Amino acid sequence: MKKTTVICFANNKGGSGKSTTCANVGYALAQSGRKVLLIDGDMQLNLSLSFFDEDSVFEMAAGAKNLFRVMQGRAVLEECVTDTKYENLWLVPSSTLMSGIEFELFPKLQREFILRKALAAIKESGKYDYILVDAPPTLGTWVINILAASDKVVIPVEASPWGLFGLANMFEFIGEIRGIAPQLEVLGITVTKVSERKNYFKQTMQTLAESGNYVFENYVRVDVNIEKAQDESQPVIAFSPKSRSSQEFIALAKEIDEKCQ
Repeated sequence: MKKTTVICFANNKGGSGKSTTCANVGYALAQSGRKVLLIDGDMQLNLSLSFFDEDSVFEMAAGAKNLFRVMQGRAVLEECVTDTKYENLWLVPSSTLMSGIEFELFPKLQREFILRKALAAIKESGKYDYILVDAPPTLGTWVINILAASDKVVIPVEASPWGLFGLANMFEFIGEIRGIAPQLEVLGITVTKVSERKNYFKQTMQTLAESGNYVFENYVRVDVNIEKAQDESQPVIAFSPKSRSSQEFIALAKEIDEKCQ
């Protein structure tokens, strides 16, 4: 039986490129032959919108088979797995009702472990090589759930003057979660939205290097094709395979895959 690795993409700062990175790394891993399940954990639905048009996403969000229904105990995770049009790639959609997830979790017994329990059967089945979870930009009980259910965390950081704000809080938060989820490991920091001509890119890389945390060698530069792909509800690798960002996401996915072996 193959081992399933659960990786969450998390950063408490919005706009860091979490959903885009999760979508494209997942797609690249699937194209390399890995079986990948994506889980959209954010009420903004961006991961779902990376693979389905807006009408389909809102239909799934309002339906009975999405992540919010699982967390309510009204659906089983396996029943919410949706086929994408890509080989080796599946998605559990989110819901706009996830805006109330903190209130939903609050009265539950062992509320920090609801997602871990929901994932248990599908993880133990070995059906997937990877389960990738897109976390919202918060540090509440729901993100505790996601981290506690994960084996590894990838932290996307935007190469901008404000990109590093809150990163220390993120690492402190992860350290606290390890008290209840000792398996959790920071796989690395990936730098996104890079413009090499700007001084703050060098400053970002230098600061991260001095932090002592692992920084992935492959970073993703600013590319207009990413926004075009989002407009077409596709990962940029599918939309424009030869684009610069596509090659960078493919290289990043390979690096992640190698670190997980």
